[in-house]
Amino acid sequence: MRLRALLDTDALGLRLLGGEDELDRTVRGVMTTDLRDPSRYLSGGELVLTGLAWRRDAADSEPFVRILVQAGVAALAAGEAELGDIPDDLVLACARHRLPLFAVHESVAFATITEHVVRQVSGERAGDLAAVVDRHRRMMTSGPAGGGPDVVLDLLGSDLDLRAWVLSPTGRLIAGTKVAGPGLPAEVCATLAAEHLAAARTGRRGPHRVTVGPATFSLFPIRSSGRSTQASRDVRETVLSDWLLAVEADAGDWPAERLDLLQGVTQLISVERDRRDAARTVRRRLAQEVLELVQTGAAPAEIAARLRVAAPVLLPGLGAAPHWQVVVARVDWAGGDIEAGPVAQSLLEEILVDPLATGPEPSDRIAVAHTGDEAIALVPLPAVSTEHDGSEAGILADALLEAVRDPLSAGLDDDGQVTLGVSAAVHSAEGLRGALEEARHARRVAAARPGRVCAAGHQELASHVLLLPFVPDDVRRAFTARLLDPLRDYDRRHRAELIPTLEAFLDCDGSWTRCATRLHLHVNTLRYRVGRIEQLTSRDLSRLEDKLDFFLALRMS
Repeated sequence: MRLRALLDTDALGLRLLGGEDELDRTVRGVMTTDLRDPSRYLSGGELVLTGLAWRRDAADSEPFVRILVQAGVAALAAGEAELGDIPDDLVLACARHRLPLFAVHESVAFATITEHVVRQVSGERAGDLAAVVDRHRRMMTSGPAGGGPDVVLDLLGSDLDLRAWVLSPTGRLIAGTKVAGPGLPAEVCATLAAEHLAAARTGRRGPHRVTVGPATFSLFPIRSSGRSTQASRDVRETVLSDWLLAVEADAGDWPAERLDLLQGVTQLISVERDRRDAARTVRRRLAQEVLELVQTGAAPAEIAARLRVAAPVLLPGLGAAPHWQVVVARVDWAGGDIEAGPVAQSLLEEILVDPLATGPEPSDRIAVAHTGDEAIALVPLPAVSTEHDGSEAGILADALLEAVRDPLSAGLDDDGQVTLGVSAAVHSAEGLRGALEEARHARRVAAARPGRVCAAGHQELASHVLLLPFVPDDVRRAFTARLLDPLRDYDRRHRAELIPTLEAFLDCDGSWTRCATRLHLHVNTLRYRVGRIEQLTSRDLSRLEDKLDFFLALRMS
């Protein structure tokens, strides 16, 4: 905005004391100060408001005005509330340095002027930025990508002072404004993603406002341009795959023009999202071909040939043939006619987008196919030494679960479940069929567990953990009640700790000394408690069979 526009606004109560020839200067911001040297806080183009508390005598005006001029401020506005008339020495100093000077009537608060300037400058910046965003969008839709989401987020930061980030539905940080610093903490990203998914499931229109600690965020959905026009489709088909734009600001009182601008930004980012999806086409096709060969019982040599084609695409520059890991995912919804395979495919690509990368850039090297309601990922791993079977290498189910459980649970609400199964690493095409079955079996183990998001790994298939989820609920309740209810009743009546004592005793492999030390008890006290357990249950904790029964009962309770 121009200085002349401020003078023409009667509500601001500004009176020009000098600088008529400079009223076409542009105002880019506003600052209130009573520091003798405010230069460290000035970047140029500001209207500086001051109550003159920095002035002790006439000699102070000249250096103060010189500092403002050197910093490139647009004008100075001095309040009359403290000293009445503006001192002549300040008027003369401003005239000498060609700095426009306004007097602010004592009835006008600096906050009123500040609010007016910020509103006007912000609106003009938003209009300029909207034109830039629109031009950038046209360039991206008609030609190669113009730098990805970071470019437009940098525009938001530099032109509107808005800190903004693009997040995936799992809370992965995809892009951010440079002025936003190193990025949001992982726990904040997860919270924002969870809030966004929960709001999306309700059907409420964005932006959604969320407060995390001292900061308020406005969340804008970023929908794929190919899906955004199909409003009639079930929200569950896209809720687990759509990105979101998180802006550190409260959009509740934004004017319509700024909201429209942010909607344009989300559309621009959705173009980049579509480009990334298109880039996965080759990997998806390779995965589909390998999967069909494996499921139809093709010869290992034929599967190995396809893997040799896939390896350079997924791991460019890899010298040796990689090992492979299989991850299976499934999304189940209660009711509704939803094609779950593509949903699971898109979600699994997001979950595995950065499975093993150690650098700053995500490693998008997995290939995901879908068959029926299942999504199946082939994850290449760098070849390990031949002396190691690779069983502990690669992706771990617990790590996947920890990364995505909280955000996805919010998006699933109470009518959906995501289950994941992870195989061990295999060295060749011969092992791929077994790895697929292993991952599928692990996923079935995960599906038998309570919870909205569950995962299981190959390690659990050789453990009692594999069997417990398939025990019928009525059998489980009867078994645990017969062994543990007498102990729970005793603990409740006598405020004893027989159940914790039993757990510690089994965890210490029946060692009296180690268990007593862990519980900070005398050995005789421990023997008394164990004796009471045996008396109440008619079991003998020196027998392996009875120890095993108690162990399983505690695991199933």
